[in-house]
Amino acid sequence: MKVLVMYVNEFSYTPAEKNLEEAPDINDGKTIKDAILAFIQVEKEDEEKDVKSREKKLVNHLKWTSRKNNTKQVILHSFAHLSESKASAEFTKELFDQAEVRLQNAEFTTWQTPFGYFLDLKIDAPGFSLARIWATL
Repeated sequence: MKVLVMYVNEFSYTPAEKNLEEAPDINDGKTIKDAILAFIQVEKEDEEKDVKSREKKLVNHLKWTSRKNNTKQVILHSFAHLSESKASAEFTKELFDQAEVRLQNAEFTTWQTPFGYFLDLKIDAPGFSLARIWATL
């Protein structure tokens, strides 16, 4: 799994194009302030491990980056452009859903960008140490 995390002052998205037929129809966008934005690519190799172990690794990383940036808000964004290897949509969505529940149980406020869509994005991200972190998990 590859993860690019950014602290954002503000992040907005609007659904632009549906690219997964079974995804629900979504037309509305959202704006979120003072959050960790996690661009996540779940890889084929992750499917060889159980979802729980991958979810725990991801959540631990997101909690760490959140502490470093003094926020308890996390946005999970599926971003299949960090690696050539891609896990199935089903595995990826299950991992995201379980990670979101674990974060919420730890008193984080969470969002998932619409899964199965290309999105128009607006990102306001400050430039300071630990505001952007890339990791292989």
